[in-house]
Amino acid sequence: MSTEPAAPQAGPPPAKPAQRVFLLVVDQSPELKIALRYACRRARATGGRIAMLYVTEPADSTEWLAVGKLMQEERRQEAEQRLQELSAYVRSVSGDMPMLHVREGAVRDELFALLDEHPEISVLVLGADSGPKGPGPLVTALAGKFSNKLRIPMMIVPGSLTEAQIDAIS
Repeated sequence: MSTEPAAPQAGPPPAKPAQRVFLLVVDQSPELKIALRYACRRARATGGRIAMLYVTEPADSTEWLAVGKLMQEERRQEAEQRLQELSAYVRSVSGDMPMLHVREGAVRDELFALLDEHPEISVLVLGADSGPKGPGPLVTALAGKFSNKLRIPMMIVPGSLTEAQIDAIS
């Protein structure tokens, strides 16, 4: 009788955990910067990545098609410029370039469509306004009547936090 241990069986290597992708919806609010800092630091700490969604308003139907096209192009350029500015910040904090998405339509609808199309997105990070008007329409809608449509966790970062507080918790 042999006492040698059995040779390990060859098989596929263990599956590598999926990279966590943190999605932020870009707007002009001051709380975006706080949420973005939090997400970037979490992405860096966990080997994750940042994705950003910028949704432009659809062009109004107008009698003058050329005017509508020009307005649409201007909105697209504004979106791309804003995303480029934020991309530099993301790279400096997270160490990686973000994935960028520009869409036209209603923010909530385009957010759900993006989540359906990109199963690699694993966390939605939103900044909440700390003022008297409430956390903001998207946070309110997603935490309320549309919460059952989310397939991923949503992190709400209070806009009143300082960079030092963000750094301490992330």
